[in-house]
Amino acid sequence: MNTALLLKRTPVPSGNFIISCKKKEVLDAYLGTCVGITLVDEKRDTGGLMHILLPEPSGLSTIGRVENYAKTGLPVFIKALRDRIGERGNFSATIAGGALVGPVSELDLSLDIGGRTAEIVEKILKSERIPVVKSETGGHFCCCLSLNLSNWESFIKPISVPEERKNFPLEFPTMSQMEAAIAKIKPIPQIALKLMRMIQDDSYSMGDMGIEIKKDQIISAKVIRLCNSAYFRQNANVDSIERALVVLGEKRLLQLIVSASMEGFFSSSSGGYSLCKGGLFKHAVGTALISEKLASVNRKISTDIAYTAGLLHDIGKIALDQFMDNAYPLFYRRTQERDEALVSVEKELFGMDHTTAGGKLAEMWGLPERLVDVIKYHHHPEKSEHDPDLSYLVYLADLLMSRFIVGQELERLSTDSFHNCLERVGIEPDQLSKTIEGLSEIITNLSV
Repeated sequence: MNTALLLKRTPVPSGNFIISCKKKEVLDAYLGTCVGITLVDEKRDTGGLMHILLPEPSGLSTIGRVENYAKTGLPVFIKALRDRIGERGNFSATIAGGALVGPVSELDLSLDIGGRTAEIVEKILKSERIPVVKSETGGHFCCCLSLNLSNWESFIKPISVPEERKNFPLEFPTMSQMEAAIAKIKPIPQIALKLMRMIQDDSYSMGDMGIEIKKDQIISAKVIRLCNSAYFRQNANVDSIERALVVLGEKRLLQLIVSASMEGFFSSSSGGYSLCKGGLFKHAVGTALISEKLASVNRKISTDIAYTAGLLHDIGKIALDQFMDNAYPLFYRRTQERDEALVSVEKELFGMDHTTAGGKLAEMWGLPERLVDVIKYHHHPEKSEHDPDLSYLVYLADLLMSRFIVGQELERLSTDSFHNCLERVGIEPDQLSKTIEGLSEIITNLSV
């Protein structure tokens, strides 16, 4: 038996590193475009793992966390290791990641973020005379780089179908079963619907709404937990709705209440679409935060509406998730190994894809038209009927999530609309790296 499977596992988020002495624990970095590196000095029982997001900052004035970048962060990692042992040491390295997460566009190839990151890592290690004993970079697949702190073994594994899910019998629903599944989904909480309309109309007044929220102990608890989560890192501890209002302000608190209200609709298991526990909800919140940030760059779309649209874009997966679990191995092979579009495989096997199911669900809930539009067309924003700019923006946020935050949910987005998307959102292709750099703090928090 692989003893590493029995040990405590600690994820290393992007823009971070962990250094340790020998102990019964495994460090993991889930990598797509990002690059991971382990450095180990077995003689001195010291090692660590670093998860690097980008190759280098675009300019000294834009540097936030130096650990986000290979050029500025890897020297810090190396120095911290040497400071720990009090000498230069005799380290060896393992490198992984830097993939072109498919489907790949011409722009992916020209940016080559992962390839450039890996190249800088290799140059720095060479200049520091640290030998690379194993390197698996590039390619088109996500992987997990692990460091077993009990024996200093570094190993690289593709993110794939868990063994216990490989032999599930394949069962596909009929169209009537699909329609029935959508109809049976419980109504959206009225408080969430009311808040969405407030955001839509740009009319904020907590007043009675705050009193109503505090009466709902479950929503209140979820809001407080989200306030203190890695997604919304705050300097102050939030222990009440009143404190949340002071720390976050009305707009952010409203967004968190909507998020907390929606959390129960997304499966909290690691089955169906989710590759990890709660993966669907994590992906939804991540897309919401990136949509909000892109809207602040775009300045044509309200950041609050962008957040809500990003949060709701994948609600169709709520209806399909129950049917996905048994079909997971087939979906995994076709979408992850053959690079087929998820919506095409869904339509073939289920009779409808999650965008169609989501549109039906959104209409059933009575969501505002522009949100229904995003839910229906976030894979093909050029088909958007009511608010193409918002659909393009959420498409870009979803695409960036799929490139930088891997291991959460089962989907790879087509890049067919990418060039049109950048034009609609107002980002020049040569500005994309800087835009991604501006998102680095959000991406770092999301990967915790």
